[in-house]
Amino acid sequence: MTVKALIFDFDGLLMDTETTLLESWRWEWRRHGLELDPRGFFADHGGDANEPRYAALAAAVGAAYDRISSHELRMAYRAELNATLGPAPGIIGWLDRAAALGLRLAVASSSPLVHVSAMLDRAGLRARFEVLATGEEVAAHKPDPAVYLLALERLGLPAEEAVAFEDTAHGVAAAQAAGLRCVAVPNPHADHARFTTADLLLTSAASLPLDAVLAKLSRHADRLR
Repeated sequence: MTVKALIFDFDGLLMDTETTLLESWRWEWRRHGLELDPRGFFADHGGDANEPRYAALAAAVGAAYDRISSHELRMAYRAELNATLGPAPGIIGWLDRAAALGLRLAVASSSPLVHVSAMLDRAGLRARFEVLATGEEVAAHKPDPAVYLLALERLGLPAEEAVAFEDTAHGVAAAQAAGLRCVAVPNPHADHARFTTADLLLTSAASLPLDAVLAKLSRHADRLR
């Protein structure tokens, strides 16, 4: 079936905000004279996973820990890091080609609209996306398919006429649970070995032009028929 729309995850896919998240936490631990162990830092689900991170830091610091100031300082530092971010390599080429092909574009993210929209605005990408579906609008986060189903509803398209792009294994699971074919472009902190179910696995959006991506997906779908 003809592809009419592309649905992108945001964090770690369109922009590398996963690295700025990790670096903001490293900075906050070091502010207390401590080193963050990055093992297990990234959750296996979408949505806000920061409360356990604050709890771990509070336990490491002890009674002197001030949760409110810790959050405010970390968020201010992350905002500085995010202000330097541009689109991930290859993304602009994909978006330009999608426009030339007449493909509709959407974002399906577990993050809140205030974060997604502000970052897209800053990068000059917001106007390219017809639809935004975000975490506060659905009852469950990825790997639950709810945010992808919402994006499809707003596009007015069946899953067969859209393709998802994801940077995490739980994001791939969410997209496929919504009936979408899914291209995985793992973020720098994701284990590539966990993406075995993706319809196509790339090391970067710069690895293949969009036409080649769609052609590979079509051949993959033909083999599965």
